[in-house]
Amino acid sequence: MTTAELVSHIRTDAQGRAWIDDTNVKVIEVVKDWLAHGSSPEEMALQYPHLSLAQIHAALAHYYDHQIAYDEEVARELEAWDARMAQNQDSPIRRKLRAQGKLA
Repeated sequence: MTTAELVSHIRTDAQGRAWIDDTNVKVIEVVKDWLAHGSSPEEMALQYPHLSLAQIHAALAHYYDHQIAYDEEVARELEAWDARMAQNQDSPIRRKLRAQGKLA
């Protein structure tokens, strides 16, 4: 009888960020893409040809194992994005473009 080797495909750096092994792809990047588009792992493998299907599944499994933390991080990023967008609605360049009739 042989013992199956456990391969996680995920590593965590000193800051606590999860990365897909042997790549420079963060788990959160794959998760956000999956949340935004709802692609299947097979479809994602076409979008990320440098990742194996096993690595994609491992990233999604890691997300499910830590879903609350990931969902909170995504929500914080969306809130920060919304705040930046609101702040930029009245930027000097936007005012100038509106005055020129080039922006509504």
